[in-house]
Amino acid sequence: MLIYCWNINGIRAAEKKGLLAWLTQTAPDVLCLQETKADPIELSDQLLRPPGYRSYWAAAEKKGYSGVATYCKQAPTAWRVGLGIERFDREGRVLMTEHGDFELYNVYFPNGKASPERLAYKLDFYDAFLAHVDARVQAGKQVIFCGDVNTAHQPVDLARPRENEKISGFLPEERAHLDKWLAHGWVDVFRHLHPDARDAYTWWSLRTNARARNVGWRIDYFFVHQRCLPRIKAAGIAADVMGADHCPHWIEVHD
Repeated sequence: MLIYCWNINGIRAAEKKGLLAWLTQTAPDVLCLQETKADPIELSDQLLRPPGYRSYWAAAEKKGYSGVATYCKQAPTAWRVGLGIERFDREGRVLMTEHGDFELYNVYFPNGKASPERLAYKLDFYDAFLAHVDARVQAGKQVIFCGDVNTAHQPVDLARPRENEKISGFLPEERAHLDKWLAHGWVDVFRHLHPDARDAYTWWSLRTNARARNVGWRIDYFFVHQRCLPRIKAAGIAADVMGADHCPHWIEVHD
């Protein structure tokens, strides 16, 4: 199973930039999108049901904000929205689809740059999400989660670590949460398979022509629990794919 993940920074804008043509050409089994910024009732049939796919949505209460969508070639055996926590679920950040014997979580983690309150919200979300997926593993489930984590974990994961030490997205307290994920048995798939990869980024600021200079951040991830790790055979970043300030990244999952 080929799974792609992409923060497309507005699905209607991405549609105009060729999202559906890219989907047809790439043909992943599953595509997880973040920051869709749309309620599905407002979207075209082409976006909701592109040829060969079904789509599942989590929309924010606030219009034009947040949101995730998962496109599947085969209908999942189950799906659900949210964590069951109202303060997080109203922002449409979590969508789970079940594929055979594993659960796939498509997540748009909060950004903490706006204010100290939003940073606290982000860290609370990290804690709540970890508790949720840990409980699923303890219940005997195989779990994969992916999305825009909004934090670069290690200095190798961004081009200018020293300059960003006091910026949300690379703060010590944010990075410590990702350390905690690893301590709980979660594995950063790309870094596990490509431990020496450098200049491998998934997001570039639109303000400074950063993408042309590859001054970027790796803030988009696939994490799998170590129990599921033997099934992951490949992972990569499609940095050549344009259309948003993020690029797609992917993994291959085998039976």
